[in-house]
Amino acid sequence: MTSTETLVDSPAPAVPVTAAADRRRWFALAIVMTAAFMDLVDVTIVNVAIPSIQRDAGASFSQIQWITAGYALAFAAGLITGGRLGDIYGRKRLFLLGIGGFTLASALCGFAANPEMLVASRVLQGGMAAMMVPQVLSIVHATFPAHERGKVFGLFGAIVGLGAVSGPLLGALLTEWNLFGLEWRPIFLINLPVGIAGLVLGSRFITESKAPRALKLDLVGVALVTLGLLMLLYPLTRGDELGWPAWGFVSMSGSIGVFSALVAYERRKAARDGSPLVELSLFEVKSFAAGIAVQTVFGIGLGIFFLVWTLYMQIGLGWSPLRAGLTGVPFSIAVSVAAGMSVQKLVPRLGGRNVLQTGALVMVVGVLLYLWEADRYQLAIASWQMALPLVVMGAGMGLIFAPLTDTILSEVPREHAGSASGLINTVQQMGNALGLGLVSVVFFGSIGDRLTAAEVGPAFVNAFQNALGWVAGVMGVIFLLMFALPGRRAGQVAGPAAGPVAKEGEPSGS
Repeated sequence: MTSTETLVDSPAPAVPVTAAADRRRWFALAIVMTAAFMDLVDVTIVNVAIPSIQRDAGASFSQIQWITAGYALAFAAGLITGGRLGDIYGRKRLFLLGIGGFTLASALCGFAANPEMLVASRVLQGGMAAMMVPQVLSIVHATFPAHERGKVFGLFGAIVGLGAVSGPLLGALLTEWNLFGLEWRPIFLINLPVGIAGLVLGSRFITESKAPRALKLDLVGVALVTLGLLMLLYPLTRGDELGWPAWGFVSMSGSIGVFSALVAYERRKAARDGSPLVELSLFEVKSFAAGIAVQTVFGIGLGIFFLVWTLYMQIGLGWSPLRAGLTGVPFSIAVSVAAGMSVQKLVPRLGGRNVLQTGALVMVVGVLLYLWEADRYQLAIASWQMALPLVVMGAGMGLIFAPLTDTILSEVPREHAGSASGLINTVQQMGNALGLGLVSVVFFGSIGDRLTAAEVGPAFVNAFQNALGWVAGVMGVIFLLMFALPGRRAGQVAGPAAGPVAKEGEPSGS
């Protein structure tokens, strides 16, 4: 029997939670959720301010690309390592280092003297986010027992829904307000009070946890996973801008060899000293392996939709960033409400897989409804006419996001919480990057090279409809993949009561 199986099948005895400890862990949850929200907003808030950055800072097109791509690449490449560092050195410690570094990098972005400094600061910001974000799920996993995690992941899904749309809206408001004549800089400086508060409160309320046995950092694994992710994601991130050069396809093909070498090395590493960077035994757990596959494809769909949706509204329809951001509010509310209900109310009655598949079908209905409206109203479509399809799509996304995270982590041993959390976030980023790469095919591929001003709107409307068809197809694939998930009902949760978690001051050896 593997160590994973032993830990999952041997639940730890229930430990009474005092009122003070209960308050502390809910404070801790609020702190890590705020940090997750800050990261989600920061991913999207920059896109809205790009014209202002280009005008005020004199950034070239290539530098503008790197302001967004640099963050995404550093974030994706560091997530697995960041998660494992939390397992080894303590999740609270890594979270505080991450949020402190993220806040410092935000200040450097806000006070950047030139585009080069802004690009470098964004890369640093992405690296710090990679240290901070995996600890969020790890801390939740180590702090809350299995029967309470449904409520927690429902809240997490609601935060994700708010973050998905709040970024563009907040970016539009801060840019249009031009606070103190700072132009685009407040979109970064707003992180400073939030980050400082998170650092101070986190040091007080978050309880330290780490793997219950001593682990070592797998430096070869770090090098291989970073190299493989960069070889895959860099061409996808910049491929459209560079005209899809041949070296990009060579690099993406070569990443398969690097990942194969990583798997072979991690197997030997696990057998030799039990401290691999990527815990391959997690993929023997059906809920984790199937959930990771669903998460990857889900990321592809979201990567396609959010970018083409923004381009459709702001370029195709000619709407202002603020109007586009306000149009997305019904979507955000629907995601938050559905995510909150899904794990707490629906999963106990219907079972996790049924709720997830319902969410996929609801999203398909919303996408098809949006496609019909975009075709019927063309350039005359109004924000209020988009509300119904966006609410339906948001409800579907909420029904997927929270139960999916809960399902993926449901049987993960606590000692590997950081590694699992890093993998979840990494495959989400990989999916998003693949989706963004596909935008050049499913969206720009439908738009002619030389359009007159009168042709731009109709061309973007038609391209948006084509992209929505692809998104509906992706959601259909997700529905089929979900059959591989465990069919157990949520009331029969096989919680990851996986042995004790080493607390601060306790030995971490076995």
